[in-house]
Amino acid sequence: MLRVVNADGTTETGSLIDDIVREGARRMLAAALEAEVNQYIAELADQRDERGRRLVVRNGHHRERTVTTAVGPVEVHAPRVNDKRVDEVTGERKRFSSRILAPWCRKSPKVSEVLPLLYLRGLSSGDFMPALCAWARLRGCRRRRSCG
Repeated sequence: MLRVVNADGTTETGSLIDDIVREGARRMLAAALEAEVNQYIAELADQRDERGRRLVVRNGHHRERTVTTAVGPVEVHAPRVNDKRVDEVTGERKRFSSRILAPWCRKSPKVSEVLPLLYLRGLSSGDFMPALCAWARLRGCRRRRSCG
């Protein structure tokens, strides 16, 4: 493990490469969410109200939340959309819903896959290594050293 000394003299322990990977994942996720929102707004730019104002506009960002991914926890600051369009059938306002990051999402689907496997194989025997290796093989991992 590396020990990083900050400018104020405090120290951090952890792998520097893991921090770099998490920061890269955070930036890529933020860029993908921004691109998704920009595309949604651009597709609906021609829809306007009786005053000529756009019905779909940006509206800042949601509160930051942590999403557990394969590279560890990543802080996400998702953009907001104010969609003033109304569904004629139900009378309710339409809403933007991200295909990348659903509002309820707190874990990546890949992370969620391993939990039942760990429970079934790991907790019953007390040995988590075979369960983790089986999960890695499902994902296409070819490393054999740690899995035997």
